[in-house]
Amino acid sequence: MTGLKIGVYSLKGRKTTEVEAPPVFKTQVRLDLIKRAVLSSISKRKQPYGRDPMAGKRTTAISLGPGHGISRAPRIKGSGYSAAQRGAFSPSTVGGRLAHPPRSNKVLGEKINVKERRLAIKSAIACTAIKELVAARGHKIEDIKELPIVVEDAIEKIDSTKKAIEVLKALGLEAELERCKENIHIRAGRGKTRGRKYKKPRGPLIVISKDEGVVAAVKNIPGVDVINVKNLNCEALAPGCHPGRLTIYSKSALEALKDR
Repeated sequence: MTGLKIGVYSLKGRKTTEVEAPPVFKTQVRLDLIKRAVLSSISKRKQPYGRDPMAGKRTTAISLGPGHGISRAPRIKGSGYSAAQRGAFSPSTVGGRLAHPPRSNKVLGEKINVKERRLAIKSAIACTAIKELVAARGHKIEDIKELPIVVEDAIEKIDSTKKAIEVLKALGLEAELERCKENIHIRAGRGKTRGRKYKKPRGPLIVISKDEGVVAAVKNIPGVDVINVKNLNCEALAPGCHPGRLTIYSKSALEALKDR
């Protein structure tokens, strides 16, 4: 970002005009709020889990109390059969309940104040224009002329993966695409058998105002994501709580940021 003006590039990587930078890019960098917002977003996806509330309690066992020369553990009622007077119900007995089981009604989502979340998103957007933060995330930005990258609205109408790759290379992202492709690797641990076998780097994020084919065009390009400007969130802008993701804005999406 040069001063208060941002260059707008064509699909061939040529600078065509300049637009005024939205005030959101002047927001103070708040790493603490960005981290809170990302962790809050991740926690909302956690699936409730818990033990059956009646597990280990479906028994007639009662405690005889003191004075019988035996422990006070609850024992199954009756006599003359194998289970009679066997310990049950108590956490210290075989088949008894758990002492402190997980409960499905526990609230797993972490709360964050509305104003803090909004400030975190603004701060994450501002981080996309700071070269030091973008480079610190590992993005290859040597061939990029300026940040943030703003492209004409024609990028929203790209309808094939081949065209999308050509446009990204024209914008100086060839090294970034190679980084995302080469660093795909198999996850270590049990996650391999649980539907998340591969770990993939996070590459460029394309912010649009309207989908006219670009979402389907880039879905098979490793590391590249597309998001509507209305749905911008800290998890997309700062994956892993690390702000400064390499972001490409369409011109209309940049105009929409002026209203935030």
